[in-house]
Amino acid sequence: MSTKHIEKVAIVGASGRIGGAFAEALAKTGKHTVTALTREGSNGQVPNNVKVIPVNYEDDASIIKALEGQQFLVITIGVRAPEDLHKRIATAAGKAGVPYIMPNTYSYPVIPESINKENPYGKVVIDRINDTKNGVSSFVVLECGFWYEWSLATGEQWFGFTIKDRKVTFFDDGNRTVTVSTWDQCGRALAALLSLPESGASSSVADFKNEHCRIFSFRVSQRDMLDSLHRVLGTTDADWEITFEPVAKRVKDGTEEMANGHFLGFPKMLYGGVFLSSNETSDFAATMSTANEALGLPVEDLDKATKRTVEMVENGWNPFAA
Repeated sequence: MSTKHIEKVAIVGASGRIGGAFAEALAKTGKHTVTALTREGSNGQVPNNVKVIPVNYEDDASIIKALEGQQFLVITIGVRAPEDLHKRIATAAGKAGVPYIMPNTYSYPVIPESINKENPYGKVVIDRINDTKNGVSSFVVLECGFWYEWSLATGEQWFGFTIKDRKVTFFDDGNRTVTVSTWDQCGRALAALLSLPESGASSSVADFKNEHCRIFSFRVSQRDMLDSLHRVLGTTDADWEITFEPVAKRVKDGTEEMANGHFLGFPKMLYGGVFLSSNETSDFAATMSTANEALGLPVEDLDKATKRTVEMVENGWNPFAA
């Protein structure tokens, strides 16, 4: 361990939105050598000043070789990635001697004893943390809630909004507050964390070794989101089609749809579960300690984040495009 900051950081998925935010923020500090592990043959673009190493993810030796000499590995993979890929990457990191891994668990704090059929993603989070326990690496979990821009822009099955059509489905009365983060805040958080001394100081990376780093941007309800959209778009409730749905029904319907092979049932179930009144961690910024102050994270402007989201929608953003 050293009082110096971590210099060599590898990112799986740096051409994606969250991986790109991590890579860009780290590169901007000038303190880190950032390496993007990309799938062989990929045309994905990574931020400037980021080194690229093509990897054959079907070959463990290829992953191990790419990770040799790295000090911190950040894993970001899509929901449709092969089920065993996360564990194989984490195992390869151990064989390559990587001291730290940030697993692909960017969501809400998980209370193991509360995991049930209404929160199957909680089991995924625990499994991915366990993937990092390879006998060599330590984990650092970034808990950030849902990504605000993604969740607001993607469609009705997520935060209930279809911005283009001016429609929203309020879960129950739409006033349940949840904690969320922007992509940029997540990037700033990782860059700030890895700019700290690795150990030996009052605030260091070692403080988060095998621990959870909670950060956030906003505490908002659907009503708050709609009010922000009004300010950005110049609309009122009269310009929107507002419907209401019991959130318990939404979770049930989403679970059944997912069981029947309908992909969009998954976000309905997942997001609905966070808005249930029984969810103990959905507004964690109000009930649990966060690292915002320790990492020097800024207080953000909700309307600016909403405006970015509106611009994404207007420009035809589609996260599921081939």
